[in-house]
Amino acid sequence: MIPPGFIQDLLSRVDIVEVVGRHVELKKAGINHKGLCPFHGEKSPSFIVSPTRQTYHCFGCGVHGNAIGFLMEHTGAGFVEAVEDLAQQVGMQVPEDERSAEERERAAQQKQRQGSLTDVLERASLHYRTQLKKQQRAIDYLKGRGLTGQIAAQFALGYAPDGWRSLASAFPAYDDPLLVEAGLVILKDEDENKDAAEQRRYDRFRDRIMFPIRNVQGDTIGFGGRVLDKGEPKYLNSPETPVFSKGRELYGLFEARTGLRQRGYALVVEGYMDVVALAQHGFGNAVATLGTACTAEHVHKLFRFTESVVFSFDGDAAGRRAAGRALEAALPHASDTRSVKFLFLPAEHDPDSFVRELGAEAFERCVSEAIPLSRQLIESAAEGCDLGSAEGRARMLANARPLWQALPDGALKRQLLGDLARRAQLPDGDLQGLWQLGTRATSAQGRSDESPEPPPVDEHGRPSAAAPSKRREWKKDWKPSSNWRRRGEPEDPTQGTPRSAPVGPADNAVRMLLLNCDWWERLSADDHQLLHELPEVHGELIAWLERYLVNHGSSPWVVLEAAMAEDGLLERAKRVVRGLLGEEEPLFESLQFEVRKLRIVQLETETKRIAASHPQGEALERYKHLLKQVLELKAAGIPRPDAA
Repeated sequence: MIPPGFIQDLLSRVDIVEVVGRHVELKKAGINHKGLCPFHGEKSPSFIVSPTRQTYHCFGCGVHGNAIGFLMEHTGAGFVEAVEDLAQQVGMQVPEDERSAEERERAAQQKQRQGSLTDVLERASLHYRTQLKKQQRAIDYLKGRGLTGQIAAQFALGYAPDGWRSLASAFPAYDDPLLVEAGLVILKDEDENKDAAEQRRYDRFRDRIMFPIRNVQGDTIGFGGRVLDKGEPKYLNSPETPVFSKGRELYGLFEARTGLRQRGYALVVEGYMDVVALAQHGFGNAVATLGTACTAEHVHKLFRFTESVVFSFDGDAAGRRAAGRALEAALPHASDTRSVKFLFLPAEHDPDSFVRELGAEAFERCVSEAIPLSRQLIESAAEGCDLGSAEGRARMLANARPLWQALPDGALKRQLLGDLARRAQLPDGDLQGLWQLGTRATSAQGRSDESPEPPPVDEHGRPSAAAPSKRREWKKDWKPSSNWRRRGEPEDPTQGTPRSAPVGPADNAVRMLLLNCDWWERLSADDHQLLHELPEVHGELIAWLERYLVNHGSSPWVVLEAAMAEDGLLERAKRVVRGLLGEEEPLFESLQFEVRKLRIVQLETETKRIAASHPQGEALERYKHLLKQVLELKAAGIPRPDAA
């Protein structure tokens, strides 16, 4: 962890005009400096750098931040890299973090290994780009698809020659194990007992247009290769490696960062060429899954950069099936403040062919007419059901129920219940009773009537406001109990006043991250996922915080406060932390403790859900595994720092 005090000291010594001026041509404009914004195309300068406030701001696209944020956004550097770069410029030494020597060593080894792989992949990307310039057949293919040299350079497109060992000319040692680990070279018949001459080593990608896959920092982490002519497979992707996971990464996300801000939504398509062709026609906000169905992690990552997602699919049966999987992945993240829509093109078109044949304006109209998630859920549930019969409507409701239950609690979920009830020709209250009361009855199976019902809790582990209370039978000879307030006694001054809910682990975790946002980098990817899945305002603040860190880097609370006020989130944030900002400064272990409690609540919720379904087979094994995790977490625990 880099101490916040060091960051503030560093920013006070750095001249942001000098930092930005290395990348942007600036001219003096009064007390400020002005230039063309590097984050979006413009002809008139609207990018202002303030030496007094040590910040930059674009009045065109809205980006703003400090020197650290500029380096992260413009160069793709990570937070630590940006800090180290600036510190070196002003002669400051970045202090070591508070991890143990063993933890730092492991982290350094992992970073070095990943850095070695990305260096190898970047070198291969340069080789493929060089080969593209020499191969007229590949150039003609890209021109035939309507792509210019500028867009090919933006996405670093290349060409893998039709040879078994083309990469041997790009690397000094073709037998380097990193080439195999990075997925660039295939090693057949590897066996320690066999002679090395019997092993066959050859390039994975041959005679293909190469699409480098980059992470959000801009590092090359894999490739997608498309055949020029007929051949199978049409697209070939890099295998899973320590730096590349198809279920987590999205093609074009690095290149789409500016487009996401300009258009305000992410456009998810199915192919590499769709992304590049849409960017050629002005849709720089398109991304694509990497030869796999859209996953919840894909959706989760997109909502870190935008609050609106449009999925675009072909209108054929395969496109409908892909839309169904995307719907299931998006439902848990579809809060009341987010927008998810589905765009279906004519069966004979994909986004690439549609925009080339009919133009950008026609595609823009299709986007504006995209189907909202609520309607797509109903249409998906009703597919194949005869809604003219009671049986068909019942089947539609059976299909819709698990989809509806996957939605986070909120206004959207409640309204959708009414829409489904009307589609099924049922009163809203009947469907609500059928689903919600039925759920409670099912979960109560297996308990005796005499056993007390534990009070329900919400996602944060706090007592739920919806806790049912037993109604007492009226008795004619009722008498007050001994603690009944007698006439003339003073009224309870707190009676009737609003009671705030007790502070839960979600409140504490969000509060600590807002106070110490550099702790975000010290949490694991699983912890990030857990915090992003917090419902309502907690999840929104976590998503906002990560977007802020990506764009601007770590900042003290006063800076975050101003940024949240500008984005209209400050009041909601203050309601969550409500006065706790003045308490004693917490330790990182306190944050770990709260995250551990949230993890236990998450696992217990899932075990209860599985238990209510009377699990068998794999479901039963899953239940046992989760139960074991809960017990281990509770047994291990993280002691509070003050409980020495």
